[in-house]
Amino acid sequence: MSDFTMTIDGKGVAGAKTFGVINPATGAVFTQAPDCSKSQLDQAMDAANAAFKGWQRDEGKRRQVLLDAAEAIKKATPELAKVLTQEQGKPLAKAMEECIGAAVWLQVTAGLKLPVDVIQEGSVEVIRKPYGVVGAITPWNFPLLLAVWKIAPALLAGNTIVLKPSPFTPLSSLKLGEVLRDVVPAGVLNIVSGGNELGQWVSEHPVVRKISFTGSVATGKKIAIAAAPDLKRVTLELGGNDAAIVLPDVDPAKAAEKLFWGAFTNSGQVCSAIKRLYVHESIYGKMVEAITEVAKRTKMGDGLAADSALGPINNQPQFERVRELVEDAKRKGAKILTGGSARAGGGYFFEPTIMTDVSDGVRIVDEEQFGPALPILPYRDIEDAIERANATHFGLSGSVWTNDVAKGREIVTRLDCGTGWVNQHLAIRPDAPFGGSKWSGIGYENGPYGLAAYTQLQTVNTTAL
Repeated sequence: MSDFTMTIDGKGVAGAKTFGVINPATGAVFTQAPDCSKSQLDQAMDAANAAFKGWQRDEGKRRQVLLDAAEAIKKATPELAKVLTQEQGKPLAKAMEECIGAAVWLQVTAGLKLPVDVIQEGSVEVIRKPYGVVGAITPWNFPLLLAVWKIAPALLAGNTIVLKPSPFTPLSSLKLGEVLRDVVPAGVLNIVSGGNELGQWVSEHPVVRKISFTGSVATGKKIAIAAAPDLKRVTLELGGNDAAIVLPDVDPAKAAEKLFWGAFTNSGQVCSAIKRLYVHESIYGKMVEAITEVAKRTKMGDGLAADSALGPINNQPQFERVRELVEDAKRKGAKILTGGSARAGGGYFFEPTIMTDVSDGVRIVDEEQFGPALPILPYRDIEDAIERANATHFGLSGSVWTNDVAKGREIVTRLDCGTGWVNQHLAIRPDAPFGGSKWSGIGYENGPYGLAAYTQLQTVNTTAL
């Protein structure tokens, strides 16, 4: 039996079965989540489909519902944050930030416009219309915030939604459904939980007209294949192997802390975090030393402990992947300056790891590690650094660090990525588009561009009889 219920047609619904949810700080199951059956998913889809007809009609009501949802999340933040920390691992303060961020995203989205483009005054206009039922599938690194990234624009556009969170972190989304049951009309927002099979059912379901997915490249490709026979529209926000390039005019003592957190926020479990750091050879030694010192003094521990700045890796498969990539780098000659191994005593803790003497062509440089391990590589020529930064299947984001902001802006525009930052990293905004090129995804989220992704165009051409 689970203390958590799914939200189907505005009601709390127990699963046909349950599955265990692990606290990554202990590596042990701490509670059960409902496991949605195929018939229950059909009920959720039917509820969303039935609610769509009325929901799409009143734009003013939809805006107010988003604002009311933001207030409900703010009030429930202490409860939501604790659940989020227990299932995801991040420090409680960061979990609370995620909850407040979700509320802010709802508020900002509520103020976006659904534009009408006038092609010819009085006769030809282009309007935005909703698709219908949206199937949303969310990941385990920011389960609550990334759920709202999909819920807010989908609902404002007039769609209804069936959301399926990761089986590693279903509880915060289920709790969100409970919090919003008295705010969002019945059937408009449905939240179900289960394993990978449920995700496949959502992707293939005939009621769904659009799928929005955030997660791995491999799963994103499967979802695209599942959507193709029915010509469902898709937004895919996938992985990244983000590069940061540090120019020779940077003071290592001034930039080291920012660079560290650009890589290690959420224990490196951020698709757009720094995964490769290229530093000019003239300041390389000092920069490596400064970042290593930050890593050594950063406390990793149970997210419910007040002094924890970093939590564990969320799940065992990801924990094993990070360990495998670090061990592979060691075999290839990497020098580990701090960390480099798992912590004894239970849980999925991998010490913050800084490594040098590793080059392009080694897996931890070429692949997305998605964990607390950072290779730092020297470069001599900026053209070489740009070429190396772009030599990847990924293209999510990247950054350039320099005292010459104009030069930094020129260089960052040459990076093949969806977001380019200068002297910062992970500065993601609710009013700016977020998405990637190449294998990092299809489409955009956030702001007016993300809202547009949940609409289809209709040209309205009128004339007198």
